[in-house]
Amino acid sequence: MEHYEREGGDITASDMIVPAQDSDILEFYKNSTVFITGATGFLGKLCIEKLLRTCPNLNAIYILIRAKKGKDVYKRFDELFDEPSFDPLKRKYPNFKQKIKIVVGDVSLPDLGLNDEDREKLISEVDCVIHFAATVKFNEAIKLATYINVRGVRDILRLCKQMKKLRAVVHVSTAFSNCNREDIDETFYETPISGEKLITLVECLDDEKLNKITPTLLGDFPNTYAFTKCVAEDVVRAEGKNLPIALYRPSIVIATVKEPVAGWIDNVYGATGILLGVAIGLLRTLHAKKENNAELVPADYVINSCLAAAWDVASIKTLNDNKETQDKLSREEKFDKEIPVYNFVSSPQSPLTWDDFQKLSTKHCVQIPSEKVVWHSYFRMISNKYLNLIAVLVLHNIPAYVVDFIAVCLGKKPMLVKGYQKINKFSDVLAYFCTRQWNFKNGNIQALWKRMKKQDKELFEFSMGDFNWDMYFYTYTRGARVYLLKDPLDTIPKGAVKYYKLMVAHYALLTVLCILMFKLWMVVLGCFFEF
Repeated sequence: MEHYEREGGDITASDMIVPAQDSDILEFYKNSTVFITGATGFLGKLCIEKLLRTCPNLNAIYILIRAKKGKDVYKRFDELFDEPSFDPLKRKYPNFKQKIKIVVGDVSLPDLGLNDEDREKLISEVDCVIHFAATVKFNEAIKLATYINVRGVRDILRLCKQMKKLRAVVHVSTAFSNCNREDIDETFYETPISGEKLITLVECLDDEKLNKITPTLLGDFPNTYAFTKCVAEDVVRAEGKNLPIALYRPSIVIATVKEPVAGWIDNVYGATGILLGVAIGLLRTLHAKKENNAELVPADYVINSCLAAAWDVASIKTLNDNKETQDKLSREEKFDKEIPVYNFVSSPQSPLTWDDFQKLSTKHCVQIPSEKVVWHSYFRMISNKYLNLIAVLVLHNIPAYVVDFIAVCLGKKPMLVKGYQKINKFSDVLAYFCTRQWNFKNGNIQALWKRMKKQDKELFEFSMGDFNWDMYFYTYTRGARVYLLKDPLDTIPKGAVKYYKLMVAHYALLTVLCILMFKLWMVVLGCFFEF
């Protein structure tokens, strides 16, 4: 029988089809039951949406919800999905709520405030836990901050130890949990006090005594948030020793790049507060060093890398072991390995300085002026603390009192002084992070990205390598306008008219003030030479 070699003309259509690559991460979440705390928060909501939209074979998601502000648990659950971030999920899977199961509880309460029935469900069904819940209020009272950020972590991990099917736990900390250090690697550091000692302390002392000793407890930490997040890592190291657990540290989280909605954000924390305050003309000065790195990361990249970390820790702890060996090993022997730490930060690969932040914010905000601006944007970052205090007095406080005085004279309610008290307090909190520089390492995150298959990189994109900040700020600024100011983009023409009117008024006022100062100076000089 003659043998014919195939030539180009013999290639068929089937030869041109590249088989779809499988996804390790989708396989990991297939038939999985995930328990998410902090589900009503910014990251929690994005995590729920991402899992349900991307992992169709997911079994179920348990979410921990508490009653709040006069709303019961079920009312809060219904309102959770009213936001535009859930629109893509609603279109793709209209019946997605069937996979979400409510667990009534509160991270600030002992044992998470769970009843016996819900606890047993979690123990018997859950195989993956992602712990987002935390109080992000920087100056929260030390007792409540400890209950939520430290004791809550301990109780979550003790619950995880009882889970019969557990494959992965991810504790979401912050890249600034060790902000009292300049060099922050992907490792555990010694904490100023153990988690158990801090829990015992706040349980024994009343609020008055705790408030008095709080400055001593904090030491060189700027606030109770960073302090308790640091102590919580001691809890992870102690309680998570025999668990398939990862410590995940994102830096300052801002709006999404593209998923589920480009530019989506629902809060004005951190850098977003700066962007919005400058855009509407309220924030005019900030104590910051322009040359320092801003350490910002987009929210959807945070979620994607967090979900990938859960798969990764499960692979490290279990999948790499031989199946027969796994069956022989005890739970403690199987998981008694080093706990992986992931720093999800931007500076090692795509650094962005505060000066870059200001320029990009200004560039893109000017393109989309809002009708809700209150004055022409004038903003300066000042590195000298005392010069900034003078700027706050001249640019924030004095104008606020003048405007409120005029409001009272016109029979209107004064609001600006109280508003600037909040703005100045917000600025003081941010100053710590805007005037310091950290040297972050993120080798584990980069290695995780390299280990992922092509399909997983497309589904769970998070690499900050060569990140295009200019393109990102295009959507970031528009997202802030639409989702936070509630000002749709079709009002840009009206916003532009108001912007130019305020600009003319701003420079006219500056001209008048300069003339008055010049005349005052001439009067002073005249009086001086008369002597």
